[in-house]
Amino acid sequence: MDFILHPDSNLSKLLAMLLAILIFVGVMALILFLTNLPKRMPSWGVAVMFLLPSVALVCFGLLYPTIVTFRDSFYGRDGNEAVGFANYVKIFSEPQFVQVLINTILWTVLVPLCSTAIGLLYAVLVDRTRFEKLAKSLIFLPMAISMVGASIIWKFVYDQRVGLLSAVYTGLAHLFGNKTASAPQWLMSSPLNTFLLIFVMIWIEAGYAMTVLSAAIKAIPDDLTEAARLDGVDARQQFFYVTVPMIRPSIVVVLTTVAMAGLKAFDVVRTMTAGNYGTSVIANEFYTQSFQYQNTGLGAALAVIMFIVVIPLIAFNVHQMRKSQDVR
Repeated sequence: MDFILHPDSNLSKLLAMLLAILIFVGVMALILFLTNLPKRMPSWGVAVMFLLPSVALVCFGLLYPTIVTFRDSFYGRDGNEAVGFANYVKIFSEPQFVQVLINTILWTVLVPLCSTAIGLLYAVLVDRTRFEKLAKSLIFLPMAISMVGASIIWKFVYDQRVGLLSAVYTGLAHLFGNKTASAPQWLMSSPLNTFLLIFVMIWIEAGYAMTVLSAAIKAIPDDLTEAARLDGVDARQQFFYVTVPMIRPSIVVVLTTVAMAGLKAFDVVRTMTAGNYGTSVIANEFYTQSFQYQNTGLGAALAVIMFIVVIPLIAFNVHQMRKSQDVR
């Protein structure tokens, strides 16, 4: 009997799984039974019955953790002693955390700007060319790789001894007469290492930007582009005065979406440097403080800051999507 009740036993896990399946089937059967009785249940009752599970999941999976995180941000390391705004003061005053904030700003600004610019330029250059599908596939391939996988690939590229970047560096140095030159420790050289990590995210997100903007470019009416050509507009003028204004909503959506990805950057930093050598960002520092140093109060404060910063981006993104839909 003890073997059956033991939580780690296979039989106990099987019984728990069967119980969960029976509960799910029972709830769904109850919902279907009640919805087939329209005379006994008003329409608002059916709506409440379908909405209640979703509302419960949102409350327990999103709202409750958010409230707890806000509360914990005003407590100390052990979570028992209230410290007020001490955690926030520490984040905005100590050099270590100020560097984390600066790095996060760099990620949030450079990643969307560079990814969108590269994606837009690439989409325009390969649009309606003979090798369009192949060219788009090549830049989209990084999107099929996980963040961790891409980070491991580029970690080998940045390796001082066998990395491609080191080989190019020493080759150019030897070409210009410096026969004793050796490549630096790329991932240990601050602040260069931060920009090298940002480049990895740009490499990944450029494919997403290209895909969305390419679709937007193809949606531009042919009559408009033909009229521009008849008016004597060259390729550069057509790009700035026709293409960009017509796809502006898509550009804004891409910028805000990639900015949120840059703000929440974790995988690349964690895999390549673990936040060392001055490369940490808010998401990585939140993980480090909460789970490595067991400083739940400071980790919660970092999470709150990231939550507050991402809210305007989400609101602006939703506003632009609605605006683009209204235009259509």
